[in-house]
Amino acid sequence: MATADRTAVAVWEGPLLTGKGEVDLKSSAAGAFPVTWPSRVETPDGRTSPEELLAAAHASCYAMAFSATLGREASPPERLEVKVTVSLNPKEGGGFKVTDSAIEVTGTVPGITPADFQALAEKGEAGCPISNAIRGNVDITVSATLQ
Repeated sequence: MATADRTAVAVWEGPLLTGKGEVDLKSSAAGAFPVTWPSRVETPDGRTSPEELLAAAHASCYAMAFSATLGREASPPERLEVKVTVSLNPKEGGGFKVTDSAIEVTGTVPGITPADFQALAEKGEAGCPISNAIRGNVDITVSATLQ
């Protein structure tokens, strides 16, 4: 039995290039968000994409994992701000692939050095379930800045 199951539902209408869809976050009832191919590979224009949703999942998961790591190994953070950029690129032979997930974390943590903050930031990434789901298929980088 899973510790937690979460559900989203996507509905798509029409061909890829001119069609449109919507992804509905069912478990949380947080809302439904429009998606299109142009908003995925050109400009978002108020719509989301699978890559943005992956970035959101990775950022929130990593923030929790890093907070836990800091609490166990140093000092609980006063504040962490995590920005994740997920990159979609053409793949050899055609099609596309998510290639990178770049984590940038800025934090306020009392009693820790910048070097320790970076080392623990990397250790926190290893404990992030979303990182663990994509590692080996997506390049993950961590850049940490202590305030």
